[in-house]
Amino acid sequence: MTYFAKVKDGLVVRVIVAEPEFFNTFVDDSPGEWIETSYNTSGGVHYDNDGNPDDGETMRKNYAAIGYTYDNNLDAFIPPKPFASWVLNEDTCLWDAPVEYPDDGKVYKWDEGSTSWVEVEPK
Repeated sequence: MTYFAKVKDGLVVRVIVAEPEFFNTFVDDSPGEWIETSYNTSGGVHYDNDGNPDDGETMRKNYAAIGYTYDNNLDAFIPPKPFASWVLNEDTCLWDAPVEYPDDGKVYKWDEGSTSWVEVEPK
């Protein structure tokens, strides 16, 4: 099966599973266009069915979901921006924090007010 996203004014409004031939007989008078998306693609990397990166064909950087945008110039589906300070990584079409996540084994959450990672206290 193949996945398709309905894109209206650059915004994903629907995602379906269908064979490409379905669109030969499917009548859809609603505005927008159907664009193929890959369930196995995230951050510009293709993953096998076990979740391991492989050499498969990447498609449009990320699997589409309702609320994502489609950037025609990048030919990519982009998730909603999580915080105002985050920046789009055009290689992955995912959002990067302006400060790198700490690599000390602790758990952190993003604090937009201070634009920094704040340690989450263990329960």
